[in-house]
Amino acid sequence: MEMATCSFHSSSFSLPNPNTNNPRITTLSSKQLFGFTLPSSSTAKTTILKLRSRNSKRFSAHPPIKCSVSEATEAAAIETERRSKLMRRADIRNIAIVAHVDHGKTTLVDAMLRQSKVFRDNQFVQERIMDSNDLERERGITILSKNTSITYKDSKINIIDTPGHSDFGGEVERILNMVEGILLVVDSVEGPMPQTRFVLKKALEFGHAVVVVVNKIDRPSARPDFVINSTFELFIELNATDEQCDFQAIYASGIKGKAGLSADKLADDLGPLFEAIMRCIPGPAIDKDGALQMLVTNIEYDEHKGRIAIGRLHAGVLKKGMDVKVCTSEDACRVARVSELFVYEKFSRVPAESVEAGDICAVCGINDIQIGETIACKIAGTPLPAIRVEEPTVKMAFAINTSPFVGREGKYVTSRNLRDRLSRELERNLAMKVEDGETADTFIVSGRGTLHITILIENMRREGYEFMVGPPKVINKRVNDKLLEPYEIATVEVPEEHMGPVVELLGKRKGQMFDMQGVGSEGTTFLKYKIPTRGLLGLRNAILTASRGTAILNTIFDSYGPWAGDMSTRDQGSLVAFEGGTSTSYAISSSQERGQLFIGPGVEVYKGQIVGIHQRPGDLSLNVCKKKAATNIRSNKEQTVILDTPLDYSLDDCIEYIQEDELVEVTPASIRMCKNPKFSKKSNR
Repeated sequence: MEMATCSFHSSSFSLPNPNTNNPRITTLSSKQLFGFTLPSSSTAKTTILKLRSRNSKRFSAHPPIKCSVSEATEAAAIETERRSKLMRRADIRNIAIVAHVDHGKTTLVDAMLRQSKVFRDNQFVQERIMDSNDLERERGITILSKNTSITYKDSKINIIDTPGHSDFGGEVERILNMVEGILLVVDSVEGPMPQTRFVLKKALEFGHAVVVVVNKIDRPSARPDFVINSTFELFIELNATDEQCDFQAIYASGIKGKAGLSADKLADDLGPLFEAIMRCIPGPAIDKDGALQMLVTNIEYDEHKGRIAIGRLHAGVLKKGMDVKVCTSEDACRVARVSELFVYEKFSRVPAESVEAGDICAVCGINDIQIGETIACKIAGTPLPAIRVEEPTVKMAFAINTSPFVGREGKYVTSRNLRDRLSRELERNLAMKVEDGETADTFIVSGRGTLHITILIENMRREGYEFMVGPPKVINKRVNDKLLEPYEIATVEVPEEHMGPVVELLGKRKGQMFDMQGVGSEGTTFLKYKIPTRGLLGLRNAILTASRGTAILNTIFDSYGPWAGDMSTRDQGSLVAFEGGTSTSYAISSSQERGQLFIGPGVEVYKGQIVGIHQRPGDLSLNVCKKKAATNIRSNKEQTVILDTPLDYSLDDCIEYIQEDELVEVTPASIRMCKNPKFSKKSNR
């Protein structure tokens, strides 16, 4: 089958000529086609025409894909490259796979690796092979970007899998420096989501080529036409050029390993996707004979090799054992030596003697290398522009553990340990900032969102650190004596029967609805809100409760806006232990009448620890360690005690729950909440 997808906002477009056996490309005016006049580009940007030749061939043959870029544009690009003495490498493609969370990026990479014969036929391969981190597997999300490569028709395709959560947007921004094009994966039902908009905006700013992959096309309620039109409108909203708007659309099922140019007729493999990558994404533009330049965009650590710098070689040739210059700016450079050199082949790093410009490589031997620095020629090297990422919007206080249980479970408990660990995190995590707090043992950690910082806390906990964290707070700005706070776009997918409580909850959090639409045949409604970041703190659990666990919440930073006023994020107080010891069934049986408890019998608690949620506003102190009075009077029957199952709060739940005067105690073995001793006790409100 041969297909041309044409949009009528460019000066010309191409169609296959059916009169010859070997179709040649005929260029027609965008005003006339088959005797009728086509609308102009200003009025028909969303018009899409699909034509098929009569002599359709078998789909498995994977016909050539012609990208919709006008010949004039191609000629101009070639002339520009000639003038700037740059050349394109035809044997390499560098791509990043970007998408909203749960739209199937990592599963699609799995299928690409399998069909490229990266693994043996009898080799056991687990699902989501790129999510190698334990935390990623537990949560089912991608946290860190990872490199791999495949070979297709004697060409090497370097693939970078990126995170989908907006909190890890800094990873995506950094990775876009290494590639020339992206695969924008979009769910066939949900369409473009908040993170889709964010990553596409960044890719268009870099001028990257985009191939849109409509994934999960085998879902029963798939609506590919809506998704393509919505994606096209998103390109227009983001001020994409005419050439960028002429994107190639591929329909795929990542889990089945199939793709095609039509939603209703997929090939037996991902051949059409590979063809689209080769034809629509250009090879890297390089200066082969120029001075060495490589921008470090990622860093890994190996116990034997030390720090490993990862990046794309922009110019020149990098060799093993070569003396290089490491630059941060024109005036700040130092000399170093490359001890080992690796390239990515299939699913591993392979040693190499030399790497030519355009390829992605890993460099060892420079122990103080930082992200954003340039590895350049020792004699004539100049630094590349530094990597810039967006500013953080949420901050949390980290402090040493001051509870009575300090040092029982953790290995690293001092402020020096905490400072060193946070400093190491800054070397790799560009979107995070660390500042000194009010005291010497307190640090203010700023990130893109609560999840961004929570992942750091969980990693530190597993490494043996013991510390306390305060509640998340938004980072406000003051411009022209006006207080501004960050706003985010929240997208909520909720069944119609639970829409009322969800809308009421978002209204209390100062959210403003600007879009509502029904989706598919399941009776699901999409709600879009602009809401202060303050209103999102603690919202996830509340919205799950209001929707009986059926709502799906996604958010992305939008902009800074006027202060929305005071808002209440929690209506209930806490149950606080006023005496330390071991909890008893006798005390818990009477305490559970006051609210829901976090602990069961036989648990050690200390004075000031939060042991439950009060059923009313305001805190309530109680004794969960009280023992039944022993007497010498024999009772005929022992009283049967029925205890409720305690609430099991995860680290994310605890951080969402605490308020200004409360802390979360984090240790390798347990997570507790307590009242902050620096705050005076609050009376019942």
